[in-house]
Amino acid sequence: MKVIVPSLGLFVLSYYALIGSAAPALFSNRQTSADALNPYPNKRRIHFKDDGTFRLTVFSDLHFGENPWDDWGPEQDRKSLIVMNNMLDLEQPDFVAINGDLITGDNTFKENSTLLIDQLTSPLTQKNVPFASAYGNHDNHVNITHLQEIEREQLVAPTSYTRKAPDGVGGPGGEGNYWVPVYAKETDPAPSLVLWFFDSRSGWKLDSNNKIINIPDWIDDSVGKWLTSELAAMNEAWGPPETRAALAFVHVPFHIMESLQPTRDPIKEPGLDEDKLGIGSTQSTVDTSAWGSDRDKAFWTTLTSNVKNLHAVVSGHDHGNEWCSRDPATKQVLCFDKHTGYGGYGKPEWGHGVRTFDFSLATLTTSVQTWVTMENGTRIDEVTLNASYGV
Repeated sequence: MKVIVPSLGLFVLSYYALIGSAAPALFSNRQTSADALNPYPNKRRIHFKDDGTFRLTVFSDLHFGENPWDDWGPEQDRKSLIVMNNMLDLEQPDFVAINGDLITGDNTFKENSTLLIDQLTSPLTQKNVPFASAYGNHDNHVNITHLQEIEREQLVAPTSYTRKAPDGVGGPGGEGNYWVPVYAKETDPAPSLVLWFFDSRSGWKLDSNNKIINIPDWIDDSVGKWLTSELAAMNEAWGPPETRAALAFVHVPFHIMESLQPTRDPIKEPGLDEDKLGIGSTQSTVDTSAWGSDRDKAFWTTLTSNVKNLHAVVSGHDHGNEWCSRDPATKQVLCFDKHTGYGGYGKPEWGHGVRTFDFSLATLTTSVQTWVTMENGTRIDEVTLNASYGV
């Protein structure tokens, strides 16, 4: 829907009415209709360095809070904190994405589940690194929810850019849908890069009979409508979308990745490939007898049809996979993260680490470098995601 903007004040009120949120109380007199879309008027702007580069590192599947009743669980959290601190020192990211399963809600106690957010965000707070989170299936359980984690993160982590979706967007258990603007220069009115965070829901909850049941395991249809509205507002305020780039994060991979696994070329598309994708590995594969299959397809179509220069859709969830591949139908690249945390399942030979993306303003809309850095500092599987990747 195209929005006519007769004045800045009306634009601001109209936009925040559109997303179902109250307008910020204060706007600088120097703001224009372009930067009025900035959802963080009271936080420092995320921007490229003076040399025209921007580095983003992904922490994935930290799984804090396992086995809190014995020594093993807290020891895994201690090791995970060491990995996080070492990776921050080694990669020196300008921004961090935490891509789901921050907590293993299956194991946590209701009275202190959210306190794990304080612990796992502490390296980012202490090193003053800005970050934002997506949420996973293990972040929804009877003692923890995505919404509770979002609210705790906003309360205790001053460098967090995580936001709650507008009311009515995402469905119960899927409140983590939002975007973060990245500017070429701190003073620019419009961003050059948009980081999208989508909530794949899934996990478990109690029904009215106190029975544990599954939560739908795909991005809710309401998110597609919200996405098209957000893009319309962006295009109206910032100009043609072809001038911007994007990167998207969602914890549980889209179902299309299952069909890519058997045909990917391990030479052209390198990376660990030890998790065979199947039921529970991708979206819309749990309880298909009740919910049907391919329920994620509608949002996948909306995303790939409307977000321009989307370099990759990045997921975690499957700890034994860390490759990137291109969907031949949409030409969209999808990537797995690297399992970061010592919590969660795995094998010693898989190791732990991070995936990093390096952007350059010179090639922002056409390519991005990405690689995996292992816990010992070794960089592996470095590739350039561009029009010829995987072809």
